[in-house]
Amino acid sequence: MKISATQLSVVAAAVTGASALFLPPGEGNVTLPTDLAPRGVQGPGQGTFNGFFWTNFVTSGFNLVFTNIAGGQYEAQWQGSGDFVVGQGFNPGSKTRVINFNANWGPNPASAAILSVYGWSTNPLVEYYINEEANNFNLGTANPGTTHKGTVVSDGSTYDIYEHQQVNQPSIQGTATFQQYLSVRQNKRTSGTVTVANHVNAWAALGMPLGTMNYQVVAVEGLSSSGQATVTAASE
Repeated sequence: MKISATQLSVVAAAVTGASALFLPPGEGNVTLPTDLAPRGVQGPGQGTFNGFFWTNFVTSGFNLVFTNIAGGQYEAQWQGSGDFVVGQGFNPGSKTRVINFNANWGPNPASAAILSVYGWSTNPLVEYYINEEANNFNLGTANPGTTHKGTVVSDGSTYDIYEHQQVNQPSIQGTATFQQYLSVRQNKRTSGTVTVANHVNAWAALGMPLGTMNYQVVAVEGLSSSGQATVTAASE
């Protein structure tokens, strides 16, 4: 999720209620804050830990400590401006996976932070979010150029479905133009079950198909904010 200076200004504006872009994973520099205590910290990149895939992207404006605690569990502590996305989960992802998750935001609810099942597909190249919680940020309507496509009922709530095109932005295949698919839960929550197939099928029915699945994680994304989250992901 690399971003330009122009995009950074848009992201910063989102915290005050203006528009923001969602940003794909890439490389970034990270400086760890001196007042945080890392425990087996993973730097920017991707890998596996106790049988789970992890990903850590952070732009240079953030101080981020990302810690893999156990298989399926991680902690993020952050402060600063810009964008980061971290998560644990699965690689490859699945269009039919049922994911259980639990997240603890603290010590106070994070500002401008997003909790989602998040991933990518190729052929077509798509970045997707199944959003469960968004603090101080409207994941759908805050994104300039986002189109509301419909709704889907899944796992006890209605989700609004959005589509957005990213033009010449970093992706898992380098700089590219690609679509973003978003299911945004109306009844926000920090724990529960996500039935991925319900969203994949609803997107496809709206002309938003996924291709070959790449990674799929329970992710925290922060936008010009500070906070802490401990997240656990599991697959049924």
